[in-house]
Amino acid sequence: MNRDVITIGASAGGVEVLLNLVGDLPRDLPAALFVVVHRPPTEADRLPELLSSRGPLQAHHPLHTERIERGKIYVAPPDNQLLLRPGSVEVVRGPRENGHRPAVDPLFRTASAAYGSRVIGVVLSGYQDCGTAGMMSIKARGGVSVVQSPESAQAPEMPTSVLQRVPVDHIVHPPELGSLLVRLAREPAGPAPQPDPVVSRLEGDLPGELTPIVCPICQGALTEAHAGAFEHFRCHVGHAFSMESLVREQSESLERALWAAVRALEESSGLSRRLALRERGVLSQRFSEKAQTQNEQAELIRQILLQGALLTPPDAKGV
Repeated sequence: MNRDVITIGASAGGVEVLLNLVGDLPRDLPAALFVVVHRPPTEADRLPELLSSRGPLQAHHPLHTERIERGKIYVAPPDNQLLLRPGSVEVVRGPRENGHRPAVDPLFRTASAAYGSRVIGVVLSGYQDCGTAGMMSIKARGGVSVVQSPESAQAPEMPTSVLQRVPVDHIVHPPELGSLLVRLAREPAGPAPQPDPVVSRLEGDLPGELTPIVCPICQGALTEAHAGAFEHFRCHVGHAFSMESLVREQSESLERALWAAVRALEESSGLSRRLALRERGVLSQRFSEKAQTQNEQAELIRQILLQGALLTPPDAKGV
């Protein structure tokens, strides 16, 4: 078999690269392409239409259990994970990974498990580090790793993260990507080795080490797996995080909790003021003091939130 499964992950700045790439691919490409681009779930997604208009291959949002055909481009639908199985795709509203749905890691991971050394993984421009754990899975089973050169990326963090943690086979500038993928897709795939236990723990097939941290999304217990200096966390539901994305999610969870505390304190202060007006003497004074204290506490938390310095992770960026 040839390398007939091309998986591509991108975020900020990656769509432009994709649009140029498809124009360089031939109609008889002996591979299928699978694309994940991080997008807000409510944003209308015209990416399949745009990709189809820029090259000879037709792109679409696949349906759950749809059969895979060579020469087609399968784009993850908004707010769904795109997973690969032998011969077909799964489109599911599965757990978010690194805060994303769709996310790059589950596409890469399931493609690797289903197709082994036939997989080509490509990471394009994007913020943060989604795609790194998935590329580890691809390399562990004999697949090929390709990243956009960070200096050519609008957002270099995703390709840089892969370069720092995974043995990368090809670092390319966008104009070179199409010809490289055509060449790789026509090469025979080698044998697919069995992944070592480290990769199995990253993928959740073997249990990692239990941590004292809970999942910031569902509050379930988190386990931790290490691949060198790369730390990966997963809860039993399936939410998964790199260290960077875990810090980001915890910061957002903390902010929600603090705003809820502001609301509760202000509501309680309002009730205490009403009781102070209704009561007389010492009891009225106590309720009045309680209302003032709660109002001061709410204002203190509000100022912390508005300053933002204690909540925002260093170098955090939106997509």
